[in-house]
Amino acid sequence: MATPPTDTSLSPLKTVAVVGLGTMGTGIAEVLAKAGRTVVGIDVSEAAAARCVAALESSTARAVERGRLTESERAEALARVRTSTSLADAADADLVIEVAPESYELKQQIFRELDGIVRPETILATGTNALSVTRLAADSARPERVLGMHFFNPAPAMKLVEIVSSVLTAPQAVTAVTDLAVELGKEPVSVGDRPGFVADGLLFGYLNQAAAMYEAKYASREDIDAAMRLGCGLPMGPLALLDLIGIDTARTVLEAMYEASRDRLHAPAPILRQLSEAGLTGRKAGRGFYTYEAPGSGTVVPDALTPRDGGSLGAGRPVRSVGVAGSGTMACGIAEVFAKAGFEVVLAARSPEKAEAAKGRVGRSLSRSVDKGRLTAEAAAQALDRITATGSYDDFADVDLVVEAVAEDLAVKQHLFGVLDKVCKPGAVLATTTSSLSVVACARATTRPQDVIGMHFFNPAPAMKLVEVVRTVLTADDVHATVREVCAKIKKHPVDCGDRAGFIVNALLFPYLNNAVKMVQEHYASLDDIDAAMKLGGGYPMGPFELLDVVGLDVSLAIEKVLHQEFRDPGLAPAPLLEHLVAAGCLGRKTGRGFREYARR
Repeated sequence: MATPPTDTSLSPLKTVAVVGLGTMGTGIAEVLAKAGRTVVGIDVSEAAAARCVAALESSTARAVERGRLTESERAEALARVRTSTSLADAADADLVIEVAPESYELKQQIFRELDGIVRPETILATGTNALSVTRLAADSARPERVLGMHFFNPAPAMKLVEIVSSVLTAPQAVTAVTDLAVELGKEPVSVGDRPGFVADGLLFGYLNQAAAMYEAKYASREDIDAAMRLGCGLPMGPLALLDLIGIDTARTVLEAMYEASRDRLHAPAPILRQLSEAGLTGRKAGRGFYTYEAPGSGTVVPDALTPRDGGSLGAGRPVRSVGVAGSGTMACGIAEVFAKAGFEVVLAARSPEKAEAAKGRVGRSLSRSVDKGRLTAEAAAQALDRITATGSYDDFADVDLVVEAVAEDLAVKQHLFGVLDKVCKPGAVLATTTSSLSVVACARATTRPQDVIGMHFFNPAPAMKLVEVVRTVLTADDVHATVREVCAKIKKHPVDCGDRAGFIVNALLFPYLNNAVKMVQEHYASLDDIDAAMKLGGGYPMGPFELLDVVGLDVSLAIEKVLHQEFRDPGLAPAPLLEHLVAAGCLGRKTGRGFREYARR
């Protein structure tokens, strides 16, 4: 690790007071001390100050063990930190960062006291992620020196810092704090003053919708969290993340967001109030959506809601052969998945030529797996031999399971299910891979709706582990059990959900993407800043605009329209900017232009 900067660095902010020595305050103090700043840690509680010192000693010791600090660097960093229980000790600070609990009264009291203590040129920064920086600044005697400096937890690890200006903030103060953030090794993003700012403004709406989904008993907590981790590549599921953040904290942020936006998507789900008032605030209390080994522990332990191994499902129907309908990317991927798992596969398209071309794409995909050492040449050849390409759905006559992956058009799918009803044997399971359409509408196109179920794979099917298993009110129990058993055989993770628009993943993902578009549309933040905020502050593998351009703006708009039509919530109405781009033919990477421009291939 490079030697931390010393006091010869460019920033004039040499001495920094951190007010509030909880987890976040302690983390900020560590970042500052490692970067050569003199730190005054202040908390009304002597116990909190002592815990801060102990945590810094422990954290820096681990850094030495891992080779990230030398012993001398550790000693120097620790020597730069002193703690106090009096705000008067902030008198010599160039910058004060308060990270007290989210309360206007408390923060305003701190700022009023600091007005009488610090020098006129001292900058006062609030670490709030929920309260109005403008309101806090207006109550200060020096509103032009007040701004927001929102670190993310854990502060030593997370790169993002949101620099929040009010209409009163002097540009020089913003520049000084932004420069400091860069010298701390952070990625500063400048944003305006609104609750949640960029990262939390997008994150907490999504978390709230996940809590409401769980409260409605649409899916289990385990399935909601697994769906978002496996379907979107997120580091944590939303309910586990709420437990980490603190359910009471999340409720406070959402209340502030709702007060500003009046958007129902920000109105805290009632379960957040119920858990908060019961003291079940997440990891810090030992129980929230999950139960933990002890207060403060991250180890989940079984409780009354934990699914039993094997569950209560009965036996499914035997499946030896599988029909895959379609010739596109998803159909080819699904055929590959089943063939590699040892199933005989009939791959049917609208013509023999399309079917053979699809089998050829599967062959090329298998060859790439061989080249990368993921599959032996023999196993790839055997898998390809298990696939029979055909131009007629009549060849599904003897299969045990059919998975359709044709165009995402209800009329097209209903026509296909009518055909499957005629050609498939009694007892065959008929599955649709739809990501947004009604499964029961497909089922009603047959005379055997009890045999129809949703089996939503994610793209690319060979790589993505998630399958959303969508039961309708007519789906038979043994059909549900069959698909769960098949998922285990093809090494996929099934999550159960009901037949409503978006299922789990899209119902949570696309409102988040839509809200990101609204932020740009309202000129609140740039594409690059929003993408950076979600990658650096939320741990997302892609920013929302990167993802929208990959998915396709036309596909995204169609899903948004389905969600809005299903739930009739004004907050789900597609952002006009998204509609305008689609109307202009700017559909993302596939057309060379979406939210960004791409080189033509």
